[in-house]
Amino acid sequence: MSAPLTPPPPPHEHSARDAWRPPADGQPAAATFQHSGSTGHAEYPRHAWWYDQDGPGMKTEMREAAVTAVAVALGGVLLGVLWWWLAPRVPLVGDVVGDNWVVYFKDSEGEQAVGVDGTFSLLALGFGAVSALVAFLVRRRGGVPLVVALAVGGLLGSLLAWRLGVWLGPTQDVVAQARSVGKGVTFDAPLKLSAKGALLVWPFAALALHLGLTGLFGPRDPDPLALQGPYAPQDTGPKA
Repeated sequence: MSAPLTPPPPPHEHSARDAWRPPADGQPAAATFQHSGSTGHAEYPRHAWWYDQDGPGMKTEMREAAVTAVAVALGGVLLGVLWWWLAPRVPLVGDVVGDNWVVYFKDSEGEQAVGVDGTFSLLALGFGAVSALVAFLVRRRGGVPLVVALAVGGLLGSLLAWRLGVWLGPTQDVVAQARSVGKGVTFDAPLKLSAKGALLVWPFAALALHLGLTGLFGPRDPDPLALQGPYAPQDTGPKA
């Protein structure tokens, strides 16, 4: 027996129902494609990924980044006060050699000067972690403007804290201070940040922690393969 030769089904012809239906006013994302087959029709929502907004917009991001940078920089005031309060004191002593005053360290082998830099670095590390955590909790999406704001704000905050701590500390004129307290009397040296690299601890700590938080807990981009499934048209015509 031989099966009768039947012509293949005619190719699917696009009708007016297959055309894109214009969206209603005020609902551009709700437009749909309609696909009609010989056995029925199906509608596919036109929520394509390129129509979704991946953020609040560049203008809004720049405004939020500016606010973040200013807020982080103002945190340098608290850092400067804490550095001045917690940093170890470096003891100095004055003496008269001939007609001139000479100031030298009372404890030449002391590590108070190293402790001043270490205190600033540890405080800056904590401030960087706090600023990154707060920025992530307020705005989880991240973005380049926010990252730049954290770096710039952290650097400005470190500079502000450094200058404020020096200003709050003992006078910079150690000779005048030695004369005022008298010969052989111990007094505190002015605050000095010998390791200028400590100014970068805050911005680098903020960037590293914010990057880690965004990578671990930030929003994920939709999987392109997952988007293809629901919206891929399926052949519902008769099979030969």
